[in-house]
Amino acid sequence: MRTCLFFHAHPDDESLLTAGLMARLAAEGNRVVLAVATAGEEGLAAPQAGPLGEVRVRELHRSAAILGCARVVLLGYRDSGLDGSAPGGFASAPVAEAARRLADVLEQEDADLLTIYDAAGGYGHPDHVQVHRVGIEAARLAGTPLVLEATADRDRILRWMRPFLRVPPLGQWRRAYTPGSEITHRVDVRRYARVKRASMAAHATQAGGGLRTLGVCRRLPMSLFRAVFGTEYYVRRP
Repeated sequence: MRTCLFFHAHPDDESLLTAGLMARLAAEGNRVVLAVATAGEEGLAAPQAGPLGEVRVRELHRSAAILGCARVVLLGYRDSGLDGSAPGGFASAPVAEAARRLADVLEQEDADLLTIYDAAGGYGHPDHVQVHRVGIEAARLAGTPLVLEATADRDRILRWMRPFLRVPPLGQWRRAYTPGSEITHRVDVRRYARVKRASMAAHATQAGGGLRTLGVCRRLPMSLFRAVFGTEYYVRRP
């Protein structure tokens, strides 16, 4: 049995990039631990009962149970907001301090694997970029032998979005995620597509109506959902 620690910035981030691998590893008898930097209290949300951070943490635990996680760890930082300007946010936390917190968990678990984000932080959210920085340092401190950067195939995304790339807000996708040639692991998680979609649905504040990412994704027909989300992408750190 291996211990695999997945490090994310906010509740719901695990659902999009790593839920399939998490479910697969858990189903294969490995110990899966989910560590999350913030409670996501600055995120957009559908109406909810109670403070957003508290509600999103409850949703996180529901998602983790669906995926088969053995443990959920909250590092206790504040969500920095989309532009990173929220006072005291994770994005502005000293890397050494945050890395020590995460390294403590890696050492407690004697983790064999840590997943973080790519250097771009996926689509560039400041907290995601910070996950990359903190995760690299934490793995060094703890001596974690394998670090994988969870990402997406930029080339594939750009093929889908080609007609829209001249729209200024969408042009940023030219720099998002990772070129296909640099991806080292393409993981087949089609068998866990229903579990991945259930993980998305657990984040009800983020998966409501409208054009929000989780809401759109979880309403795709299963055949299309499996085609879009049936492969997860990772880059192995040297």
